[in-house]
Amino acid sequence: MRAANGWKEYELLDTSGGERLERWGDIILIRPDPQILWRSPRRDPRWQTAHARYHRSKTGGGHWETLRPMPESWRIRYGELTFGLKPMGFKHTGLFPEQAVNWDWCRRTIQQAGRPLKVLNLFAYTGGATLACAAAGAAVTHVDASKGMVAWAKENAVLSGLADRPLRWLVDDCVKFVQREIRRGNTYDGILLDPPSYGRGPGGEVWQLEEKLYDLLTDCRRLLTPESCFLIINSYTTGLSASVMGYLLGELLPPQLGGNVQCDEIGLPVTATGLVLPCGATAIWHKE
Repeated sequence: MRAANGWKEYELLDTSGGERLERWGDIILIRPDPQILWRSPRRDPRWQTAHARYHRSKTGGGHWETLRPMPESWRIRYGELTFGLKPMGFKHTGLFPEQAVNWDWCRRTIQQAGRPLKVLNLFAYTGGATLACAAAGAAVTHVDASKGMVAWAKENAVLSGLADRPLRWLVDDCVKFVQREIRRGNTYDGILLDPPSYGRGPGGEVWQLEEKLYDLLTDCRRLLTPESCFLIINSYTTGLSASVMGYLLGELLPPQLGGNVQCDEIGLPVTATGLVLPCGATAIWHKE
C-alpha cells in the first residue's frame, strides 16, 4: 500500500467504531468510514473537541452536526498547492487527501519526461490531480460533469497561483467527451480517471461503473500513442480491487503500447496507532 505521508496540514488522527478523527488545517472533523470495523480505545482527546461530526442516515445520505463554531469554508495546503474546503453532503469536504500519492507520482513522471506533456483528467472533481500536473509543467484538460465541481477546481487553481497555466476546463459527460476526442483525432501523453460507482452526466446520462468501465478504458487507449507516458485509474467502488483494474490495464495497453502496469491500495497513516487506513485502489500503466 502507498501511504500519503507528505501532508502537513491534513492528519488522520485516530480511527475507531466506524469513524475517522481528522485534522484539516485547524479544523477537527469526525466522519464515518465503513471500513473501520475495530472498536479500539479512542486515544486522541480531540474526539471530545471536534468542530463537526457527520451522521449517516439509515435511509441514505446524512447530515453534519456542528459541535463548535467553525468557518463555512477554509483552506489547506499541500506543498505549493492550496485547496478550498467546506463541509458537503455525503460527508465530503472537497478533497480526498489519500490522492496525494497519485499527485506526487504524476508530478515526478511529468518532470522526468524531458518534454512538455498533454494530460487529460476525467471525472476530475475539484482539481487536485489537475493542479499537480499543471504545477509540474503539463497542459491539462479537466473534465467533470458537475458545473459546481469545475468552478471549485478553477478557484483552487487561482488559490494555488496556477490560473495562468495551460488549463482547459470542461463541464461535460466524460464518456461522450472521450468519444468526441477520438473523432477529432486528439491524443494525450497522460490520462487520469477517478470514475464514480454511479452518477449522471450534465444531460442526465447514467453512469454505472461495472457496465461502462471496460468500454471507457478501450476508448481511452485510442487517445494514447506509443509516445504516451501513463494512464492512472483510481476507484472507491467496493468490489473493484486494484488487481482487477490492473488486469484491465494489462489486457488493454501493453500489447499495443508497451510499458508496464502496477496496482495497489492507497491509504492514510493514522497518527494514534501507526496503522495505514486503506482508502482506495489505483492501477497505473506507465512507460519505463
